[in-house]
Amino acid sequence: MAGRVIETNILIIGAGPAGATTSLFLCKQKIEHVIVDAALFPRDKICGDAIDLKVIRVLNQLDPTLVQNEILSNDQFVKSWGASVIISKNKRLDFDINRTTHTLPFFLVCRRAYFDHFLVSKIDKTFANFLQGTQVKNLEKHQNKWTITAKNNSGEIKIIADMIVGADGDHSAVLRHLGERKIDRKHYAGALRQYWKGISNLDPQNRMEVYLPKSLPLAYLWIFPVGNGDANVGCGLVSDIISKKSIDLKKLFQQLIKEDPAIAHRFANATPLEKPIGWGLPFASQPRKVYGDGYLLVGDAAALISPTTGEGIGPGMMSGFIASEFLARAVLHNNFESGMFTHYDREIYKRLKSDVRKYNLLRKISPRLYNAFINIWASTGVSAYYFKRSAAKWIKTATTKIDVEM
Repeated sequence: MAGRVIETNILIIGAGPAGATTSLFLCKQKIEHVIVDAALFPRDKICGDAIDLKVIRVLNQLDPTLVQNEILSNDQFVKSWGASVIISKNKRLDFDINRTTHTLPFFLVCRRAYFDHFLVSKIDKTFANFLQGTQVKNLEKHQNKWTITAKNNSGEIKIIADMIVGADGDHSAVLRHLGERKIDRKHYAGALRQYWKGISNLDPQNRMEVYLPKSLPLAYLWIFPVGNGDANVGCGLVSDIISKKSIDLKKLFQQLIKEDPAIAHRFANATPLEKPIGWGLPFASQPRKVYGDGYLLVGDAAALISPTTGEGIGPGMMSGFIASEFLARAVLHNNFESGMFTHYDREIYKRLKSDVRKYNLLRKISPRLYNAFINIWASTGVSAYYFKRSAAKWIKTATTKIDVEM
């Protein structure tokens, strides 16, 4: 009905993995809230579709039976038991998980259209008023209250809230309102995705493949199997290199899959299922202001993408869980001022510190030295040994409790 007014303590804007996770954990704590998204689910989202062990850890925190009963037995979630780094046509390094030792795969791959719908379908409508197909048009704040004007097929809606959670991605309406969407190309990347069918030599272990072109340090091309002979294929490159070298990312992508001897032969008889689609990646290596009086940011809106891997789903869902803990305390004390969220930024970024350090180190290395290092690394058993040790640790953490210090 036109002119509808909704009042709530908490409004979540955006129902992607970060926003949906925030909602799911608020529901678990029986905290009533509103969540809106401009799309109707299921809907596509441009992404590499990789689901890392952070996601598994968050879902285990939500419901210990969820992963085992609804994900690992679901064919929509392709289990990847390893990874491959392609150096050249004749040189690659394979990393494998021991399936007899570990019950969890290294990664899962799932189309975002399915995964995001899977998450929002778990939102408990007893506590969450989920408004799909509802686009935020305007945000205003008067004293301690937000007034959000939104619109859907039923007409205009006004939502009055004490607290808003910006979960609407890098182009967030909340970010724009706050004036916090600032892009430093050194801490931002361009990427594109294209689904393909019939790529040759897809691995039976469903290894996630990454190709590192020698000519472009800090660039990578991925091939991630999504089942039924299909694969999510894409490439990404740091934005300042794109700018300095005047690179057309779509042309680079076409050149790699059609001409590069390391991978072109695998696409000779393959069929693209869509046109390449691009998007931007805000890296965690340049933290944003992620909270203030009456607001928090999660996921891409908070710039939480790993700068070394481009992974955003896991950090986004982790931020959603952490946000729910801070929000629950704010509701308990009926206090939504910034002082209630003082350590929120520390908690969401500390789990990405290692990736940020590695990325900043790579930025200091010359391209020639970088290429030499990658070749040496791929030619020795040290990297495989390190991977096996690290993977065992990562898999173990997927079942441990997430501690949040407030």
